[in-house]
Amino acid sequence: MSLSIKKILKQTDHRTWDYPKQPYSFYQEWNRALFFHWKVDADVLQELIPDGLTIDLFNNEAYVSLVAFTMEKIRPRFLPPFAPISNFDEINLRTYVVKDDIPGVCFLNIEASKIISVAVSKLLSVLPYEHADMFRNNKDYFQSDFKKKNFSFAAKYEIGTEITDKTDLDCFLTERYCLYVDADENLYRYDIHHIPWPLHQLTLYELQTNYVLGDLNLNELPLKVQYSSGVQVIAWNKIQV
Repeated sequence: MSLSIKKILKQTDHRTWDYPKQPYSFYQEWNRALFFHWKVDADVLQELIPDGLTIDLFNNEAYVSLVAFTMEKIRPRFLPPFAPISNFDEINLRTYVVKDDIPGVCFLNIEASKIISVAVSKLLSVLPYEHADMFRNNKDYFQSDFKKKNFSFAAKYEIGTEITDKTDLDCFLTERYCLYVDADENLYRYDIHHIPWPLHQLTLYELQTNYVLGDLNLNELPLKVQYSSGVQVIAWNKIQV
């Protein structure tokens, strides 16, 4: 069931810092999300993130996650969504970082299914969107082929029961309320807000990943996998940090 933006903004007990006081800039929905988490070498990761960011560790361990989901209804605050642009499949590869005691994520790669959506996203933000060939059915299969970088992903899965007792690691890997990105020799932060991710168990029947970035190799089975029906997301414009 969809919540009003007013109700979403009122739910803040799960946050560790306040969202911005100024009016939000964008609304979007991240739906039918698949989470794949790998434990990785922190020194390898440090080479892949912008200067000024520090790898955020959980029990002295570093993680990278692949999140495959369907973006829907993305729109500026005062405009309606336009489905041919607003709705598309997306995969982001991210790691966990911190700056000035504010934890967030940093994208190592972002690929999306629609050329026009990639173009508009790059125009409206400094996020490094790129186009990939993607296919997703309505139930149990997601595939992406990003020929430019020789990245690929395919998963056949079954959604399981709801995770009612999230672990600290579950929260560390999913409850992130900003993202950091570098562009034009500057470092920026985008603040976001949503209710906590509803998580479900995920059974994998097939999984193929081909993501190699420098010395980072994610062509092994992930440590943890999860599914979420999705969240409604409020986002603010970038600020320089």
